[in-house]
Formats: sequence, C-alpha cells, structure tokens
Amino acid sequence: MTGTQTSPAGSERFGWLERPNDDFPFYRGRPVGISTGGWLVVLAGVALGFLVLTQGPRLMSGTPSRFLLALLYSAIPLTALAIVAGRHWTALFRPLKAMDFALMAGFALLNLVVTLIVGQITVRLIDTTANSAIADASQLAGTDRLAFFALTGIQLVGEEVMSILPFLALLYWLCGRGGMSRRTAIVIATLVVAILFAAEHLPTYDWNLLQTLMGVGVARIVLLLPYLMTKNLLVSAGAHILNDWIFFGITILGAATVHEP
Repeated sequence: MTGTQTSPAGSERFGWLERPNDDFPFYRGRPVGISTGGWLVVLAGVALGFLVLTQGPRLMSGTPSRFLLALLYSAIPLTALAIVAGRHWTALFRPLKAMDFALMAGFALLNLVVTLIVGQITVRLIDTTANSAIADASQLAGTDRLAFFALTGIQLVGEEVMSILPFLALLYWLCGRGGMSRRTAIVIATLVVAILFAAEHLPTYDWNLLQTLMGVGVARIVLLLPYLMTKNLLVSAGAHILNDWIFFGITILGAATVHEP
C-alpha cells in the first residue's frame, strides 16, 4: 500500500509535541507499507549492525577500521530498510529547517540537565561505574582527539538508526496491526526502545543494570523527543551528537584543568 503522509486525528496527537499535518512513516502504510516479515528483516539489520560495531574490533584494528565499523553500524540497517521499502527508505530523513537546529541545541542542553539530575540521584542510591570511553577520551590530544569526536559523531547517527527503526516497527505491530491507540503505542514503543538502548550499554557500565536504566534509558527518552516532534532522524541525531560532544568537551577540559601544574 502506498500513499502520502497524512496527519493523525487530533485526539491521537501529543499536542504541542507533534507538528500538525504530519505523521511517522511506514507504520500505517505511508509512504509505503512494510509487512511483518519486512520489519523482521529490518530488525535483523539493526542487530547485525550492532554486532559488527561491537564485535568487529576483535577482527579489525586501527583508526580506519573503527571508522568503517561505525559507518556499517548505520549502513547495514538502512540497507535492510531499503531492501523492504525501496526508495522510500529516505522517509527517515527530511530537509532541515532553521527551527530544527534550535531544537537540536535545546534538546541537547535539556538532556545534559536531566543527565546531571538523574546522575546525582543515582550516585546517592547505588555504587556507580564510570564510562571508560569518556575517561580514555580525556587522555587524547591533537588529531587523535579530533578523530575521536568525528568517530563518535558517526557512531551516534547509528545509535539513532538503531533506536528509531525498532520504534517504528513497534508502532506498526501495536498500532498499525494491533489496533492500539496511537498515543498509547507511542508511549509503549518509547519505553521499550529506551530499555533496549540501555541494555545495549550494559557492558559499558560493568553490567550495572539500575545505573544503565536510570542514566542511559532516561537519556534515550529525552533524545527521542526531537524525532517524535519532527519525524526527522537528522534532528534527533544532531541533538544526540551535540549532547555527547558537549559532555566529552567538559570532561576533557576538566581533566586538562586538573593536570595543569
């Protein structure tokens, strides 16, 4: 089934959070329908991309290899989407408007504030584990530091792809086929994606489940909001990249200040 994007009924929208006359792609057959089998192909691509990113370093080393693996992280699931959706795979991406750049910055800053608040609550409740990747980044300098920022930017686009494709698949199964109300399906899909995203980061935090759910899971919800608002993966990716780059930058500057004679 094909067609043009249409707006959900007012009772199905989340008010100010969603732009009028707009909707998510694929889950209701627009701009093209994807079957259950097609979504399974897409999710298999998501899983394969994640495995390539996480297990690839065991087979490939060096900076060029890391960039290749980061690119494949996005390319594999997007290729799977193109296989089942044809040229309409580009519905994930839209031209950026001036307001979209403001949304990127706004949600990046919002997530920094939320992360600090949740972090303070978490350390009061449990013993926490530091993110070793951030600690390692503080030791980099010169071109190695630039390469780190570039590599993380590419990888964070992959994290958005890895989150939004399962989100859309869940909308299809819950709302498109299951008959669940659109608003309820969005809430459930958001929570499920946040849990899955947190689970994928468990090794980073030494399998500290509560810390990962509170930190990474909550951050995933905040950084998914720009996509819910704009239906544009580029906006949520931009917010995610800005958020992490600011956090990395603060960490690096802090480490440099500590080591000053």
